[in-house]
Amino acid sequence: MKGGALRLVLGDQLSEGLSALEGLDAARDVVLMLEVREECTYVPHHPQKIVLILSAMRHFAAALRARGVRVDYVALDDPANTHSFTGEVARAVARHRPEGVIATHPGEWRVLEAMRGWEDALGIPVDIRDDTRFLASLDFFRRWAHGKKSLRMEFFYREMRRATGLLMEGDAPAGGEWNFDAENRKRLPRDVIPPPPKRFPPDAITREVMDLVGRKFPQHFGEMDGFAWPVTAEQAREALHAFITQRLPRFGDYQDAMAEGETTLFHALISTSLNLGLLDPRAACDAAEAAWRRGDAPLNAVEGFIRQILGWREYVRGLYWLRMPGYAKLNALEAHRALPEFYWTAKSGMRCMDAAIGQTRDMAYAHHIQRLMVTGNFSLLAGVAPAAINEWYLAVYADAYEWVELPNTHGMAIHADGGVMASKPYAASGAYINRMSDHCGRCRFDVKASTGERACPFNYLYWDFIARHERRFASNPRMSMPLANLRKMEGAKLKAMRAQAKAFLDQHAPLP
Repeated sequence: MKGGALRLVLGDQLSEGLSALEGLDAARDVVLMLEVREECTYVPHHPQKIVLILSAMRHFAAALRARGVRVDYVALDDPANTHSFTGEVARAVARHRPEGVIATHPGEWRVLEAMRGWEDALGIPVDIRDDTRFLASLDFFRRWAHGKKSLRMEFFYREMRRATGLLMEGDAPAGGEWNFDAENRKRLPRDVIPPPPKRFPPDAITREVMDLVGRKFPQHFGEMDGFAWPVTAEQAREALHAFITQRLPRFGDYQDAMAEGETTLFHALISTSLNLGLLDPRAACDAAEAAWRRGDAPLNAVEGFIRQILGWREYVRGLYWLRMPGYAKLNALEAHRALPEFYWTAKSGMRCMDAAIGQTRDMAYAHHIQRLMVTGNFSLLAGVAPAAINEWYLAVYADAYEWVELPNTHGMAIHADGGVMASKPYAASGAYINRMSDHCGRCRFDVKASTGERACPFNYLYWDFIARHERRFASNPRMSMPLANLRKMEGAKLKAMRAQAKAFLDQHAPLP
């Protein structure tokens, strides 16, 4: 191959239009794809997540080969595998003696730092190209953020609407409003039964990967049985079509709801495909907008869905690359508690927590409200160390990569960034969970009690959190109401709640 290029495709870059593949010369170039243990274990990734990525990689490699592209694919069980990106790129350069290496900007800071050292280490040019699969370039985000004291997603989202024309009527937002979130906070009625999402039973390639992962990572948290994620671009498009036609019309109303036995409700379950590169984000937004313009889905549902992709997804990526690597080290609330053991066992006794963690174990999935207002809210109230809860989220969810996980957890769930992302902590007592779910009616704890044996832990943990940070929040106008209520509270009651909070957290210290 001497004289051609070595083109690297990472496991979350499975897109035909990847910048690293632009200008590919099938006669001279080689595509390099790598399965390495380092990427499976830098956090203990859920088995379904590892299966998803490796199976999707193998399917993508097969599709490239079918087009006549030469693919050098290093499998996880290759005896010569060095099990790091750097080691395997060096071995590939020795095998193929290319003129240079071409890569696409990775999704994680640690990988970019490694890539930046390759040119000197390998002695050949390394071209790290922009990742053009997003709707906003990193330069676009930097220009938007420049000079701003606060970086609120809502205002970035409006710029993205204008830039893309999505849900716009000339210069105005469709329906006269930018955001219909106020209409999207309904509890799921008992007589509404969400249709199941489209499933993709494992084929021969996926079954082979499942066997491999079962042998290599038997101790990782999570179950593999029931794996049904899309592993090809065609399957990803089928999953999107099934969502648009079957669940999008009611997605808006119930996107914040939680319900016993309902793990997916009306959610799209396409984030795994988006984040792997199997599904184009613009195509997903266009499909939803087209459904609204045809009259097949209401505006509040379509706007809410598009906001998650065009707004949140693009925003958190921009914020990640704007503020890293320092962003990951922030701990504005000085939280240092270890992660409670029930994040791994789903045996807290709290119905909402155990449901969210249990389905995470079984599916490598929980929807955004379960992540933000249940497991995230608990870690915020308990004062769990940012590094601990960030590692958990990164490990257990099939769609989690640091660029998307870190800002959502650090900024939204636990307020570790001190307000870069959100103007106040998303702290809530059991009343919020009771309003948005039916978990509390079946829980061993009483959501209306704040002290005593049956008191809901979210209640006394909430007031312990407010009391713990009273001085810190005193200058935040959005925290004035809970602080005023705290100051009116009877001293003995507050003391009892704080003592019960400590006892509960000590009881559920991490497993040895």
